[in-house]
Amino acid sequence: MKNFQDEKQRDLLINKSDGTNKFLTTDQGVRINDDNNSLKAGERGPSLLEDFILREKITHFDHERIPERIVHARGSGAHGFFEVTNPIPELTKAGFLQEKGLKTPVFTRFSTVAGSRGSTDLARDVRGFSVKFYTQEGIYDLVGNNVPVFFIQDASKFPDLIHAVKPEPHNEIPQAASAHDTFWDFISLMPESMHMIMWAMSDRAIPRSYRMMEGFGVHTFRLINEAGESVFVKFHWKPKLGTHAVAWDEAQKISGKNPDFHRQDLWEAIEAGNFPEWDLGVQIIPSEDENKYEFDLLDPTKLVPEELVPVTIIGRMVLNKNPDNFFAETEQIAFHPGHVVPGIDFTNDPLLQGRLFSYTDTQLSRLGSPNFHEIPINRSVAPVHNNQRDGHMRQEINTGRVSYHPNSLGGGCPYQAKIAEGGFASFNERIDAHKIRERSESFNDHFGQAKLFFNSQTPAEKSHIVKALRFELGKVETTAIRLRMLGLLSQVDQELAEKVAIGLGATVPPVLEKPLNHGVSPENENGKQESTTMEQSVKSSDALSMLKNPVNSPTIASRKVAIICADGVSEAAVSNMKKALLQDDAKGCIVAPHLGAVISDTDGEIHVDFSFLTASSVLFDAVYIPDGLGLTVLAESDEVNEFLNDAYKHCKVIGADGKAVSLLSAANFASKITNDDQGLIVSKEAAREKFAKDFIQAMGKHRFWEREPNLYN
Repeated sequence: MKNFQDEKQRDLLINKSDGTNKFLTTDQGVRINDDNNSLKAGERGPSLLEDFILREKITHFDHERIPERIVHARGSGAHGFFEVTNPIPELTKAGFLQEKGLKTPVFTRFSTVAGSRGSTDLARDVRGFSVKFYTQEGIYDLVGNNVPVFFIQDASKFPDLIHAVKPEPHNEIPQAASAHDTFWDFISLMPESMHMIMWAMSDRAIPRSYRMMEGFGVHTFRLINEAGESVFVKFHWKPKLGTHAVAWDEAQKISGKNPDFHRQDLWEAIEAGNFPEWDLGVQIIPSEDENKYEFDLLDPTKLVPEELVPVTIIGRMVLNKNPDNFFAETEQIAFHPGHVVPGIDFTNDPLLQGRLFSYTDTQLSRLGSPNFHEIPINRSVAPVHNNQRDGHMRQEINTGRVSYHPNSLGGGCPYQAKIAEGGFASFNERIDAHKIRERSESFNDHFGQAKLFFNSQTPAEKSHIVKALRFELGKVETTAIRLRMLGLLSQVDQELAEKVAIGLGATVPPVLEKPLNHGVSPENENGKQESTTMEQSVKSSDALSMLKNPVNSPTIASRKVAIICADGVSEAAVSNMKKALLQDDAKGCIVAPHLGAVISDTDGEIHVDFSFLTASSVLFDAVYIPDGLGLTVLAESDEVNEFLNDAYKHCKVIGADGKAVSLLSAANFASKITNDDQGLIVSKEAAREKFAKDFIQAMGKHRFWEREPNLYN
């Protein structure tokens, strides 16, 4: 009998491809000499439209997934407004920045990068932070992240980066995670990524809330004033609530308990009237200072330290309305860094230049039509008139017989606007250069700012970076990749590399030569593109540390406190704490062994919000155990002990009032309690008013990381 079980596999062989020992080619079979640099007018010049290799690669990448976004698929957003607090007409003619008090409607979308729409909010990842301004001069999109730098210097490498970090193609594992071989294989061969890796392995990658993240424009842009004068600018969003993170163990547990944690947090805060707010700041660099620093302003893997160029606050953004329909608004909104208004322009940053092509192309695929600008959430509030016609799902009904320019049958309309009438004009930058696939030598420092970032962290933050790298590289199965990464880490900080190596059971390899730079063509592998480390004029920057930058007025607004209750609980204690929290715009939630109600010491009923089955301490910012009877029952509960132990492990505030103090002795951490633990608030005398005040004051500090074993003590 003939065996057909392998017939389909034989049938598929004709479609299988293996690139081993083969040359890299275009889709047309043309061998590629340089896959690492886009074609530019000079090494620091703009990218050229004729670069068919870049356009083919980016176009294919943009259309790889239907219909969700290839990157930033998992997101959430809200409506709000931007208000000018410090006009800058001397720097830009952008109309929405001219007048103090002027308010412009916005829609802001936050997102993770690597995961699919169904992934968790708490993945270790960069967060997107994009704002669409509906200005009177047209749409302006500030498309940024919660990290001020990026992994790569040239847009040509973006498809490679995302292919590496996405689930591996042979088994679609893992989802929304960088802890796997292909990502670290790519990173270990791209020294230019090391600065970004420091940020991604820090607590910035696991924020407590979208409302507690900074935002950055990443690239250097230009501002242009009425006189046609230009300055360079970096954009910063600074949250009024301060920047805060969760613990990595906590992030993993939140992903299991509530993968919509950030999405729900944003929604509930706005519904409760605790409107998220950020200041918009700018770093202004005069044109004559373009080459002043040890880093290149056009290099997207570099930031401008605030010690060199302070951030000037020019306005504030408030998000005050949730979408009415998630799909119609949050999912269909289309951002593009090329959506600018007069007074804002681009630089020759080679990553930005590629994005200017990629985003429109992506929207054509994702939203299915060149008319994506007509979708209500994307529609400009400024009038739109042009000669673009038809296409799938066209909404506008154009009258008249003219759809071209110039014309006489339509009276020349719509007509071109003079610059003085608000017509957009690009900055008149002189370019005199050869067409070339190469990067400037000023892009070669791949470790200087990685060192700066690491040196700027507190001991607790450094310890978290070590643990993150141990976790990530511990998931890597290929030993050679781990060793390459240890070699790169040793270029950042030898002690960092050695501490990571201990967790991997490895030894840091001796650095016999500088790491290879794969951002070159074959002809330049031994040339000027060697990775370097520049001496930094700023050795440590407090602005780069989350813990060194507490908000001026600590607030617990919109924080959630778990109030652990059982029958016999003191109704006065519960009531007093809930009122005190409410006065500071925080919320106390009753957590008990069962839903329904618990009976207080005065025989009253206290409504239960969560049972121990439906809640976990990872979903709250602090834990309070009020005075009362029934504590013996709770002390014998494994669920309660787990609740308290996790809260202590994750460095949160724990308060025990009156007889509730005895409950703490049943927890595993009881033997670790010290008198100097400021995050443990105990009141044996049940002086409730002072107790509540002390508890709330401790919550204002967010976390007490000194509880953790610290690798950098």
